[in-house]
Amino acid sequence: MTSWQLFLLRVKAIARKEFIQLRRDPRMLFIAFMAPIIQLTLFGYAATLDVKSVPVVVCDMDQSMQSRAVLNAVTSSGYFDIESRVPSVRDVRRSIDDGDAMVGIVIPDGLERDINAGKKAHIQTIIDGSNAIYATMVRSYLERIITNRALDLSAVEMSRNGYKPYTPLDIQQRVWYNPTLKSRDFMVPGVFALVLMIISTVLTSMAIVKEKERGTIEQLIVTPIKPLELIAGKLLPFAIISLIDITLVTMVAVFWFRIPLHGSFALLFLLSALFMLTTLGLGLLISTVSRTQQQAMMISLLLIMPIILLSGVMSPIENMPIGVQYFTLLIPLRYFIVIVRSIFMKGSGMSILWPDALALAAFGIVLFLLSVSRFNKRIG
Repeated sequence: MTSWQLFLLRVKAIARKEFIQLRRDPRMLFIAFMAPIIQLTLFGYAATLDVKSVPVVVCDMDQSMQSRAVLNAVTSSGYFDIESRVPSVRDVRRSIDDGDAMVGIVIPDGLERDINAGKKAHIQTIIDGSNAIYATMVRSYLERIITNRALDLSAVEMSRNGYKPYTPLDIQQRVWYNPTLKSRDFMVPGVFALVLMIISTVLTSMAIVKEKERGTIEQLIVTPIKPLELIAGKLLPFAIISLIDITLVTMVAVFWFRIPLHGSFALLFLLSALFMLTTLGLGLLISTVSRTQQQAMMISLLLIMPIILLSGVMSPIENMPIGVQYFTLLIPLRYFIVIVRSIFMKGSGMSILWPDALALAAFGIVLFLLSVSRFNKRIG
């Protein structure tokens, strides 16, 4: 037998052994074949930047036929939905600050009078620029719709009175929270959240599974150490590492990338630590269903990719199918993304962020208790 034949024979034997091991491990087979299908499906439905159903708050001080025609042009386009009508510009700002609307349209008193008099009428649009990429598209769509309405009015006046063409509507657009629409100001806070989630989840799951592979977990079990003490001792180093990472990542975002931190660092740190409760719990949960570090890594990737897609970090949740939007309510990262971007870009405080913080706390407690309970059963 030649050396080449011997080489092929050994490779064949090793490959056969690996296939047998894979066949005996249904979890790995499921991840290997189903993960790409699941992730591609999620990408197809969830990862979209199409402009549709953008929530709008309206302050119509004119209450005229022309103002209603402008608003009808906006809503009939299919891209915008009027969520509320408010009496003052202050209420428009409050709606955008609270995240109830992304766009505000302010129509001043005298719009119809100015149009009928052949004067240029003014309309103000206010756009939440915290999602820079999406806000750029929204601004373009809104400007085009109102400009088309202005051209229609100009054509009507020309045919009626023989006036020269003119644009009767002057659009005054303002972008809040990110006036220059820099994508970096929008993306870096999102990456901040992703880094914290990935590091804390993967490190926790891998470290505990490593004990199983080495057989040292059984040695710890037979000691007088109680299961809860074992869990606390295993998770404490990763909790400390995660807290240090919060400070380091914030410093890089602010001092290296020059991302303005308009809100409180103390609040950011506190709510980030609250988010760590969910990620550490998720890492512990992954460790209870994994036998090897390879399994833990594959399961982590299988879960992390959909979590990222459904969190709204890349594409707005409002653009996703209704069923997917409801499902995102079960994703803790969704709430943390809102918290991080609101603190960085809007300077929001606890008075605005408390619903998201409360959701994080609930998810963190439930997920952590579930993980601890399952871990106790596996080592008991």
